[in-house]
Amino acid sequence: MSDRLQRLWTPYRMAYITGEPGNGRDGSTCPFCQIPDMPADESLVLARGDTVYAVLNLHPYNPGHLMVVTYRHTGDFETLTDDEATELMAMTQDAVRAVRAASRPHGFNVGLNLGGVAGGSLSQHLHQHVVPRWSGDANFMTVLADTKVMPQLLAETRDVLVEHWPS
Repeated sequence: MSDRLQRLWTPYRMAYITGEPGNGRDGSTCPFCQIPDMPADESLVLARGDTVYAVLNLHPYNPGHLMVVTYRHTGDFETLTDDEATELMAMTQDAVRAVRAASRPHGFNVGLNLGGVAGGSLSQHLHQHVVPRWSGDANFMTVLADTKVMPQLLAETRDVLVEHWPS
């Protein structure tokens, strides 16, 4: 018997939900330490600096949700070097510029979740979120069905953002 509901299939989320190795939730290896060594087309890296890099979030809240991540494995904000702190902010500014140019969001959430109780699922490796926001983007799907509708594949989002990334 059909329930007449439409299905939005997001099989890529199962790695996160089930805690598959390498997803950052299983305690094995840190994905943020592995990403810089991955091929560009697999890593979803948008830009690389001397101490930080920008990468699309594999589990985005909205299209264009990215993170600026330190190369050095640390979860302690207060241990950032001056160079890391400066480049983290500069690359975050570039990220906002690129997303704004690519998709003209109405606003942004930008921030760090320091520690697991603060919402950091990968709190052992410092990363700053850049989440574009549009009026009405938290619609009934998210509220009632715990589902986010993503209108673009991550590889396509990466291509658009790289095209708009400040030189």
